Amino acid sequence: MKRTIIDASQLELTEKVVSIKRVTKVVKGGRNFRFTALVVVGDGNGHVGAGLGKATEIPDAIRKGKEDATKNLVSVALDENKSITHDFIGKFGSASVLLKRAPEGTGIIAGGPARIVCELAGIKNVRTKSLGSNNKQNVVLATIAGLSQLKTPEEVAKNRGKSVDEVMA
Repeated sequence: MKRTIIDASQLELTEKVVSIKRVTKVVKGGRNFRFTALVVVGDGNGHVGAGLGKATEIPDAIRKGKEDATKNLVSVALDENKSITHDFIGKFGSASVLLKRAPEGTGIIAGGPARIVCELAGIKNVRTKSLGSNNKQNVVLATIAGLSQLKTPEEVAKNRGKSVDEVMA
């Protein structure tokens, strides 16, 4: 998976927390509690990223997750009606997410983790189906992997040495 480096300082990023998990470690003196936060950030205009933050307090875990997500931003190819350019299956671990383009007015038809990623990426019309694992972290990462591998018709035409009209026919 190719990742282009995106300068997050020039983007207006919004964040959403997908999940917060409490992790317990039993030690000699009792139990140690730590928190893991899965955070997705996006600008609503074709850029989205996910990150994992771990800390002893929830706000610190969310802050670290947001910092990690801004480091892992990917750009998404969108078409004229704010949908994806073509159907694709994103895979990460045992989770697969089917991403299908949709006409204007469809809205975002997606489960929880995939819905958050699509909303923050700026996608307005898409249908998704989570296949395989339902682990929230893997579903988020599979959705982002799928979105990052989408290509515009112009990119496909350039790679094949044809015009856009020939590719779309």
